[in-house]
Amino acid sequence: MESARIIATVTRIVRDVGIAEEIAQDALVAALEQWPQAGVPDRPGAWLTATARHRAVDLVRRRETYARKLAEVGRTLAEESYDPEPAGPGDIDDDVLRLVFTTCHPVLSAEARAALTLRLVGGLRTDEIARAFLVPEATVAARITRAKRTLAKAGVEFEVPYGEERAARLGSVLEVIYLIFNEGYAATAGDDLLRPGLCEDALRLARGLAALMPAESEVHGLAALLEIQASRTAARTGPDGAPVLLADQNRRRWNRLLIRRGYAALERAVETGGASGPYALQAAIAACHARAPAYADTDWATIAALYARLAAVAPSPVVELNRAVAVSMAEGPEAGLALVDALATAPGLDRYHLLPSVRGDLLARLGRTAEARAEFERAAELTRNERERELLLARARDARDQEE
Repeated sequence: MESARIIATVTRIVRDVGIAEEIAQDALVAALEQWPQAGVPDRPGAWLTATARHRAVDLVRRRETYARKLAEVGRTLAEESYDPEPAGPGDIDDDVLRLVFTTCHPVLSAEARAALTLRLVGGLRTDEIARAFLVPEATVAARITRAKRTLAKAGVEFEVPYGEERAARLGSVLEVIYLIFNEGYAATAGDDLLRPGLCEDALRLARGLAALMPAESEVHGLAALLEIQASRTAARTGPDGAPVLLADQNRRRWNRLLIRRGYAALERAVETGGASGPYALQAAIAACHARAPAYADTDWATIAALYARLAAVAPSPVVELNRAVAVSMAEGPEAGLALVDALATAPGLDRYHLLPSVRGDLLARLGRTAEARAEFERAAELTRNERERELLLARARDARDQEE
């Protein structure tokens, strides 16, 4: 989120997210050059922000065409008492929120909005964004480049809009915040399963939006979903960082405060008329898991029914895959396998490692261990997260042992 704050601060000055990103990167390069000799400052984030801010002002000064904007910026800065770091972890950074709404402007396509926001606000790499959308990296790179040009050409204002314009951008904003959280909850690549900083950033943005827009039910639905999902973070990995499956998690390690906050947000979503919204439905599913004292007590029939409702209002292959898991638990692995096999040709899923992973699990439960092993091995080939790969290969070995 530090990167997003710097970009947001600079965007406020130069009014161009593409240039702002370049200046933010220049500030990081300056830090790499200066800190080894001068030492790391007491407030690294403030140092980076101040450096980027000075460079942005210098850039504006050098450009005659920006003379009028420089005068406006100068007046604004003189009137503000600006602290480049938020007062506390629960505070929403207004500039970051402006950046989110700017990159989610309707002048961009839905795909471009999400890609640009994940890049600038979430700090995700192109390959990580590509996984989120199940598209090639080159496609995402092209979307981001075009999006920056489009925003600059359209002269989009750096602001949190009001009224109908705010409502028009809200769906994209919620989607992007959820995608940032998901990348933190299950990292696309690397040696760690989790990226807790991304989860915390997404949660902070969701809470800030809920405070800003108390009448928007889906905002509360998203906040509820993230609170409950985040409550499991500590239980999702073992002491060595290895993934722990939901069935094996120690539920005493689930954060009860976050769960209570999630229940309260879900209640507000329902009170404001959003019981059937996509995020509220996902939050209701998460709440079912949270209410079960043990994995064996999970109300899978209700979860399967909630996924069916979710598939009706927000259809996607990933939702269908999750529904298949719930159906397999409620009605048996054969019922789930039929749904999974129906997804074999779904667009975008051919490189999605969770499809063979789920299929392998269902085959193992049916005693078809040779087929299960092959599916786990294929899933291990597809994932780029080392922790997930280790888990999948271990499951493949277990299946092989049962063959002998």
